[in-house]
Amino acid sequence: MTEVAMPQLGVSVTEGTITKWFKGIGEQVAEDEVLFEVSTDKVDSEVPSPVGGYLVEIRAPEGETVEVGAIIAVVSADKPADNGGAPAADGQGPGAGTDGDDVAGQASTDTSDAPAPESQAPAPEAAPASAPAAPAPAASGSDDAHLGNGRLMSPLVRRLAREAGLDPATIAGTGVGGRITRGDVEAAIQQYRASPSQVAPAARTEAVPAAAGERPRPRPRSGVGDTAEPFNNIRRRTAEHMLASVATSPHAMTAVEVDFENVERVRSAHRQSWQGEEGFSLTYLPFISRAVLDALRDFPHLNASVGDGELVVHNYVNLSIAVDLNFEGLLAPVVHGADDMRLRALARSINDLAARARSRELSADDISGGTFTISNSGSFGTHMVIPIINQPQVAILSTDGISRKPVVDTAADGTEAIAIHSVGMLAMAWDHRAFDGAYAAACLAEVRSIIETRDWEAEL
Repeated sequence: MTEVAMPQLGVSVTEGTITKWFKGIGEQVAEDEVLFEVSTDKVDSEVPSPVGGYLVEIRAPEGETVEVGAIIAVVSADKPADNGGAPAADGQGPGAGTDGDDVAGQASTDTSDAPAPESQAPAPEAAPASAPAAPAPAASGSDDAHLGNGRLMSPLVRRLAREAGLDPATIAGTGVGGRITRGDVEAAIQQYRASPSQVAPAARTEAVPAAAGERPRPRPRSGVGDTAEPFNNIRRRTAEHMLASVATSPHAMTAVEVDFENVERVRSAHRQSWQGEEGFSLTYLPFISRAVLDALRDFPHLNASVGDGELVVHNYVNLSIAVDLNFEGLLAPVVHGADDMRLRALARSINDLAARARSRELSADDISGGTFTISNSGSFGTHMVIPIINQPQVAILSTDGISRKPVVDTAADGTEAIAIHSVGMLAMAWDHRAFDGAYAAACLAEVRSIIETRDWEAEL
């Protein structure tokens, strides 16, 4: 017997959520064959089996979050007896039990006769069979495994029902013992969406319990004419990360206007040759990134993390670059050792990471270990975006739209004239625990000076 543990998927990863099992109990798996999929902070990874044999036990069903090193499955070299081992729950084959139904050896005793918690609202009468069930607020006891008429629901299935606003008492369970499966919840959602006019409108809001002395806050609920779209994994993780960041760091913001004409002249001169040599466009981002990396040498407190009563200053720069995933989520893959790269190598690394992020080919290490982040919204012509710090970092820079504008051009002899240059904003959010406004402003001033005065022709 070989126990399969949750692997360490990245330097800072401490836990992972099982999102899919590719093998059912009793099925044969080859060494290095993909066994399961795990979701960490912002990336999903397929994990191969460490050994060959037969999957005889699954200890962590789909939807369960476990710590790194925890045993999640057992693989045996011997084929289990036909009636031995543990058949897949509900007889669903590969990945069985992963919509929340227990695998063999883990089934819970049915407690349908147990009284409901006092705080649990009485279950409404089921809708007629001819009409789909309208989403209604889930019972207040939804954190328990048993809901509705005592039927067992896994954490994953409970979450799906809660996010869709479905009352478990209105869902017919097709699992063993009447358990509600993931398929049951998804079918109920589809049935409601297909015939919303046949059901009574659900309440649009419900009160969120408030702390003592505070007014209850309304929470929107879907109803007739609405479409409930459960958050995907990246959206959920991003929400958790951003809320934690705002709660952790006292955010402040500093911005400067930058004249990019010095960069634009070089880009225009080399645009075609660069495209032919590298296979991708020469954008402003590698120029800005290169300037930031040089400025961080003089302002190292921006390339740091806040520890326990101390500022941990990193003597290297791992540059995180925020990448949009077709509006479905956001990742920040990391250019490790970016401070040792010249502009061309930096541009190649950024382009490679962005391409692999959009094709979902990043590894956990590709999004771990960042020390400073750049978020690039400039392609949409934004004027100024105020980003949220990518924890545990202490600063994040937003690059905004660059456009042709009239500026005052000062000649070497001090005379002034109006000229048309490429101008844009750089805005930086920073952690006020780590340093103060003068330090942040001085760093941005140096970034601006590098962009406006460096010999970028020589850099290329």
